[in-house]
Amino acid sequence: MAEMMKDKRVLRKAQDEVRQVHRGKQNVNGSSLHELKYLDLVIKESLRLHPALPLLFPRENQSKVEVCGYEIPAKTKVIVNGWAIGRDPRYWTEPTKFYPERFMDSTIDYKGNSFELITFGAGRRMCPGMLYATAVVKLTLANLLYHFDWKLVDGVDAEYLDMTEAFGVAVGRKCSLCLIPIAYSVPT
Repeated sequence: MAEMMKDKRVLRKAQDEVRQVHRGKQNVNGSSLHELKYLDLVIKESLRLHPALPLLFPRENQSKVEVCGYEIPAKTKVIVNGWAIGRDPRYWTEPTKFYPERFMDSTIDYKGNSFELITFGAGRRMCPGMLYATAVVKLTLANLLYHFDWKLVDGVDAEYLDMTEAFGVAVGRKCSLCLIPIAYSVPT
């Protein structure tokens, strides 16, 4: 929500899509979530820029390998910095910019096959809750966008919205996002 509040164009586009797909319905439910293609892009971009777990769980390599010119002996514990990969200019144009359209017509996904976006890990030990987590985020966000218009509290300028993160085992915003919800009258 914070990134969309900073970029009203993205907010409007996501909100228009949700309201178009669910026109005339009182609620958003799971049966039509697959139609929300732009919202998928917003979620991917959010996961790229703001992964909940910046450091993936430690892994141990089975044999000696070389990674980017570094020799890593067998049985070494390795921790992957998914946060840094999501902001690496070798993989992303304007890596700190929130731009969901970067995933349009792209095969990059967070399901463990694209190593530029490994929010949930990869391989046999990737996060078992990935499908559940993304479905819950998508359904919740779709409902928030469908039922409410949103504005920042008085005195907060979207251009200067503080996006600083508080690092820990899990990452969250350092400063709470305070928004004013304005009920949307669902047309019948």
